[in-house]
Amino acid sequence: MKTFSLFVTCCLLGLFLHAHTIEHKGTVLRHWSIEKEHRFIEGSFFMYKNGDVLIEDAHHKILHIPLASLSQKDQAYALNKQEWVAEINHQHSMPSAHLVAHQPMFDYKLLLAFVILVLFGSYVYMYADKQKMNYLKPVFAVSVLIMLCSFGEKVVRHYRSITNPVSIDSAFTPFKPSVHTLWDANYFYVESKGIPTTHPMMVGISNHGWQQQVPIPQCYIGTNAWSIPLNPVIAATPVPVSPAHFTRGAIAIAVNGVAIFNPYTNTGVDALVDGQLDSYGGHCGRGDDYHYHIAPLSLYAYTSPTLPIAYALDGFAVYGSVEPDGSAMTTLDANHGHFGSNGVYHYHGTPSFPYMIGNMVGQVTEDASSQIIPQAAAQPVRPALTPLNGALITSCIPNAANNGYALSYTLNGQNYSVAYSWTVSGVYTFNFISPTGTTTSTYNGFKPCDVPTLLHDISELESTVSIFPNPASDLLNIVLSGETHETDVQQIALKSLDGATVFTANQFVHSIPLHHISKGQYIVRIQLANSVVTRKIIIR
Repeated sequence: MKTFSLFVTCCLLGLFLHAHTIEHKGTVLRHWSIEKEHRFIEGSFFMYKNGDVLIEDAHHKILHIPLASLSQKDQAYALNKQEWVAEINHQHSMPSAHLVAHQPMFDYKLLLAFVILVLFGSYVYMYADKQKMNYLKPVFAVSVLIMLCSFGEKVVRHYRSITNPVSIDSAFTPFKPSVHTLWDANYFYVESKGIPTTHPMMVGISNHGWQQQVPIPQCYIGTNAWSIPLNPVIAATPVPVSPAHFTRGAIAIAVNGVAIFNPYTNTGVDALVDGQLDSYGGHCGRGDDYHYHIAPLSLYAYTSPTLPIAYALDGFAVYGSVEPDGSAMTTLDANHGHFGSNGVYHYHGTPSFPYMIGNMVGQVTEDASSQIIPQAAAQPVRPALTPLNGALITSCIPNAANNGYALSYTLNGQNYSVAYSWTVSGVYTFNFISPTGTTTSTYNGFKPCDVPTLLHDISELESTVSIFPNPASDLLNIVLSGETHETDVQQIALKSLDGATVFTANQFVHSIPLHHISKGQYIVRIQLANSVVTRKIIIR
């Protein structure tokens, strides 16, 4: 009887300590009543957005159901769920992420229980009947094994994080509809054209850093979208972001949909130090794809300082000079980051080397070409060119038809330009204009695409906020319509593309005087109660 009691006690002790790691995964499908259509659907609550309840059915298809069409009971249920989502959205990870990193490798309660078990076993060994010890030894061994399993599980959970996709989405929201986001159980996907809308490109590259590549909008959509892991795992040994690793393709995606590459180029030089980057830390690759090589800190002119400006392809966020809680950035580790107060790792972008990521903390897969997979790919439309030593870019301006650019530069004291455009069928025309004449080259490339929700979101914004005329010269008018009221407007700001604020009002105004503002391109940013409206305008 004593032997049996000892066995039960030891097993229950080990199982109790081990039980905290057991998870039960499953989706509960709700029976939703659509009263106006006299039908029912089965699915789980996904989110509430713009008056629609998003319901995920058993086949993982997202259904958009107007809230008003549901029964009163289902409406109340959806709104309660949305309140819960809003509450956890203030965190940067789900509650399970608190089990993640920056905890001691051994739980001291487990350690204390283990010591007690060993001492108890030693006492029994010294004073118990030696014949009974033959029965007690296996019982004690099983108990120790269960205890060690508890330690082992604690170590495994220490390295795993579960990120809230709604939290990630909030970082990209200020730059919509230029970016589109969606997610599944494993990845958060970012669709974009890879072209920044809040700052100019290419100006600032040194007179020996331009490789004659120009920015062409890419099709990072569908199966070619950027993928951010939703369940990042801490690597046993972080892989250095260096000339030996990740020299092809991106290591992160900025919240404006522009890729961020290794600070080292494929030739092994620091792109910033070598003068290859423009004033915002970007340039064009051999596929005429615009991307950054350092943290795009300028984006904080258009988003909250407590939101990430990028997500690394290992799944961890990149912040700027402040922590997610708004406090000043604390000491960084060798990876250029640290664990936050919520127990989740994140990086920080800084003006000095390594700029963003020193070592890739999360587990990633690097293929034979030294790029992280999966990731999106650019589509070149012409052969890559070589550096043009002495050329200094002076401007890169969109054309009037919004289907191309004019890039101007100086060389040996003379003015040159490249005027290039594309058609809807994918014909790309390059006009190389020099003091001696114009040379034209034409290429058949990929058909231009649209970010999936771009047109839809623009139509929604235009029905809510009208900003005209565009281009404007003396006065810019703002008219609200639909369900948007003047009291919903918290701030109206007019910013230059370099982030400087030239006008601001902390309430609704019907117009912005422009006579004192220099000509050029600007961003109108209207902060509403639950959303942000941005629009690019031209002042002439």
